[in-house]
Amino acid sequence: MEKDQDYLNLLRKINSQPNSSQRMLANDLGYSLGKINYLLNALKLKGMVKIKNFRMNQNKINYIYVLTPKGISKKTRLTLNFMKRKMQEYEELKKEISKNK
Repeated sequence: MEKDQDYLNLLRKINSQPNSSQRMLANDLGYSLGKINYLLNALKLKGMVKIKNFRMNQNKINYIYVLTPKGISKKTRLTLNFMKRKMQEYEELKKEISKNK
């Protein structure tokens, strides 16, 4: 489940900032550079992210990360699962609070 949250965080960040470097992604998400590399490679192998190399670009943008349709679908499913878990937690907390009143 923690890995799903890591994937969701990374997919959301890539979706909003596809030009980010791995170092920027790691910094923004609070992950190590190695963890970002591992997650990106896993997402690439699963066909959820395309990594485009632009080394010859004068702006020195090395890579752009693009969500594939499969990646967008996975991000949506992970988001829905996250929301369901949070709603369940909310309902449990509500019940607990009402018991203690």
